[in-house]
Amino acid sequence: MAGHNKWSKIKRQKAKEDKKKSKKWARLAREITVAAREGGGDPEMNADLSNAIERAEAENMAKDTIERAIKRGTGELEGQNYEPATYEGYAPHGIAVFVDAMTDNNNRTVADLRYLFNKYDGNLGKDGSVGYLFEQKGRFVVPADGLGELELFEIVVDAGAEDLEQDGDTFVVTTSVDAFADVETALENAGIESEDADFIRIPTTTQALDESAESTVRKLIEELEDLDDVDAVYTTLDQNGEALAVQSDD
Repeated sequence: MAGHNKWSKIKRQKAKEDKKKSKKWARLAREITVAAREGGGDPEMNADLSNAIERAEAENMAKDTIERAIKRGTGELEGQNYEPATYEGYAPHGIAVFVDAMTDNNNRTVADLRYLFNKYDGNLGKDGSVGYLFEQKGRFVVPADGLGELELFEIVVDAGAEDLEQDGDTFVVTTSVDAFADVETALENAGIESEDADFIRIPTTTQALDESAESTVRKLIEELEDLDDVDAVYTTLDQNGEALAVQSDD
């Protein structure tokens, strides 16, 4: 029986990892499609598309899948018309929630979000209801292997980065939106490849809750993050001194 339970646990974990990878690939494919539609299908002439392709390749997405996503964006293939969207609301206990999404049906996405907010006694708000509580920043995740912190610090700060922190075996570089391109260029010129480069939202204020209340908010956040249309969920929940930010590609 013990062996059976261990095998069942392994299968559940594998299914969870497979689901996570599938969702991440779907999100990356949508990003490629949107980038190609907005800036053309040539990555040498479209920086957003080039970055999206690099992230997809880093996740071992098949070349033909990437090409199909580009062709859907340029209109060579039919497919859903995805658009970036943001949604705002409050979780229970006054925790603000900001959702980044990519959707081909806004009515469906709103209905899914409203259902979950209501389920946990929160509420989906109007645009601007909590957005002022979050500041958009650029973020680069750089492997720390063979790279000195001081060396990286000098490169990114000279290019306009605001912060550099080590997180395990990676460095996390934070920039303003305006400095994002300059820092990206500086890393490229130094021959430093990022594991990830994107924009995130950082809360300007946070709120701590007791264990029971925090658990309820976390359940809402996890279910929001599981929605296919959702790319990232940001909140003002303070967890062990840090604001909770759940991204679907973690």
